[in-house]
Amino acid sequence: MAVHTRHPIAAPPAAPVRESTGRLLLRGYTIFILFTALATTFWFNLIGAVGLVILVCATTLVSGVLWSVLRPAIAWRQLPWLPLAYVAWAGASVIWSTWRDATVLTWVLLAATTLQGLFVASVLTWRELVRAIASALKWVMALSILFELWVSLIVRHPILPNFLLWDGDIVTELDWSRNNLFDGGRIQGIVGNAHLLAVAALLAIIVFAIRIASGAPRTTLLYGWIALSAFLLWRSSSGTVWLAAVAVAVVLASALLMRTTKRPGERTKFYVAYAIVGLGGALAVWLARTQILGLLGKSSDLTGREGIWNDVWARAIEHPVLGWGFSTPWLPWVPEFDAWIVVNDLTVFHAHDMWLDAFFQLGAVGLGLLVLTYAALIWRAWFFAIDRPRWDLTADRPYQALTLLPALVMTVLLVQGVAESRPLSEWGWLFVVMLSHKIGQSPLLGEGPTERRLTTERGEQVERIGP
Repeated sequence: MAVHTRHPIAAPPAAPVRESTGRLLLRGYTIFILFTALATTFWFNLIGAVGLVILVCATTLVSGVLWSVLRPAIAWRQLPWLPLAYVAWAGASVIWSTWRDATVLTWVLLAATTLQGLFVASVLTWRELVRAIASALKWVMALSILFELWVSLIVRHPILPNFLLWDGDIVTELDWSRNNLFDGGRIQGIVGNAHLLAVAALLAIIVFAIRIASGAPRTTLLYGWIALSAFLLWRSSSGTVWLAAVAVAVVLASALLMRTTKRPGERTKFYVAYAIVGLGGALAVWLARTQILGLLGKSSDLTGREGIWNDVWARAIEHPVLGWGFSTPWLPWVPEFDAWIVVNDLTVFHAHDMWLDAFFQLGAVGLGLLVLTYAALIWRAWFFAIDRPRWDLTADRPYQALTLLPALVMTVLLVQGVAESRPLSEWGWLFVVMLSHKIGQSPLLGEGPTERRLTTERGEQVERIGP
């Protein structure tokens, strides 16, 4: 017989699922890794070269231990084999390297950066990854403005690495801060370099905007962070980064336009239009390069870079197949680098172009591996951004803002790589490995070994953002 009851048949109410302390600590640790990569020069200026090497080795050891304990699920066939092949070739160059000690030391740093990129991508979901990048960039932006305020209001002198004061009248390339916050000059932040600060600020604007578009909480604060990042971008005044910002805007508009297509054939006309506009734009920029560089505060030879490129090229073609041996950066105390190329009384420590630098160090083989690495990542990042998420017969799932991140980051790295070799090391290389690995393991948000496991454990909901 039926039994009446006043109790509902639904499950009793319960507190929402909360992340474990261990998970929070892991995310905090990954934020520290990303901050260290984004602000490597901060640690160099703070604790010196030896301290930086110890820090990198210690964090790499910790990551290795955590990886062995956590054992994140990995699809081994989808590992980023091209970046790993580049790292392996760089390590093999010790056999023929002209500067073997430099090769060994810088390769250890490259391998450590590669392992960290694999580790971060393996233990975080896509949403956690974007949140971690945003948190690391908040630290860089906040500490940069606080550092400049401290120098201008308290110290009132330019400051050298290790907090040494400079009381002379000549501004040097070694300055950590030039005390320019209130005099209208270029500021350098905690990274001690106006260009690096500008790149970090542009990256911060991209990540914070994606967080807002993804429906993140406390959007008012995120708008405040964007305003601070925009101020630092403006005051750091890097011509290369302004060009990168324009390129990011073009790629973003193109990706959003591609998302409006309803049928596969509709994309063809857009690709044709992109090709025409791209070739026309490149020709216009080349013909008007002197005027454009003048507006950006650069000379027609990109502030001496043309001379550097000529010297590096002349030496690179002496060993065109294998190169001279890996060393990123060039260690200035190595006899072959010491006083080879000098700018502003300082030995240059990279070729100011990542493609030329790779060719100089690792020859045509290394350059080919680097080109393939970037080509593969750009290809996957582009379709990760413009394709609807689909893993079954449902073909009308909404686009998500987060999927734009890899394509926009790669745009920044490509433009930066024209005039800098930084994308071959530090945060640039970490992001290349990290994004290559993450897209390979999880080509769709919520899909992939790590994504599915953590989504099940934590009840993570997929954000649904319109096109």
